[in-house]
Amino acid sequence: MRRASRPTLPDATSAARVYALATAAAALPDVQREVEANHDENRWWPTRITDPRMRMLAAGWSTRISYRMISTYAGVLRRADELGFEALAALPDDDLSKLITPLGLTRTRVTYLRSLADALLRWEKDGTNLDALGTDAFIEEFADRVSGASFKVAQCAVLYARGYHCGVIPVDSGMVTKLAPALGFGLPHGPAAHEYLRQILQHAVHHHAAELLDLARQHDVTIPLDTEPTWWMHLVLIYFKRLYLNRPPGHLWRRRPLCNRVVNCPHTST
Repeated sequence: MRRASRPTLPDATSAARVYALATAAAALPDVQREVEANHDENRWWPTRITDPRMRMLAAGWSTRISYRMISTYAGVLRRADELGFEALAALPDDDLSKLITPLGLTRTRVTYLRSLADALLRWEKDGTNLDALGTDAFIEEFADRVSGASFKVAQCAVLYARGYHCGVIPVDSGMVTKLAPALGFGLPHGPAAHEYLRQILQHAVHHHAAELLDLARQHDVTIPLDTEPTWWMHLVLIYFKRLYLNRPPGHLWRRRPLCNRVVNCPHTST
């Protein structure tokens, strides 16, 4: 079984660095707009899809989809959900390919569906109860058994299958290559980096849960009682990365790691 390296949980300084970034990023109006628009009803993973199998499929099919294609992705996902998972999995490859073609990488997405269907049957036959697995075990099992499901896809699969507020912060490639260096976190090479950063971020949220909940409540979002704001944190970080780190504007501090100011930092000219 494929296993991710276990990180040393961040100390108080590392957790404080994540908290400082979240504080500054959440105050940015453009980040706040995106978070509020995608928190309670996410465009990538809509709540109208209720079948956990379809949710795990959607998590895999959302990879390599740009923001410009989100309407196309939503249309394909809607048609797939109308068919239902069993009917979808029973489609011949040609018919399935026609459905997926607008998303690109057709063969890869067909293979993911076939492998997911096989894995679900195997888990049922073996008596494996995915709901009873801990988060780490679910992610490792999913990444190991489903073709094309890297750790980052498995993270999304468990989050969408169990719901936005299940405590998982999925980590995409940009968070590994842009966000982690900005925070001064060294990561292992390869797919394990996604698992390493996920655990660091989740630990930081747990460490500063009360303060982050206070921040989140300043936004127009709904967070269930007795829930740590991991989903809110994911959205804050992913939209800060998209808006400020993918193409850094001139006023963003380019030195690493980021200081508490994040933008308009007094160190910019030093």
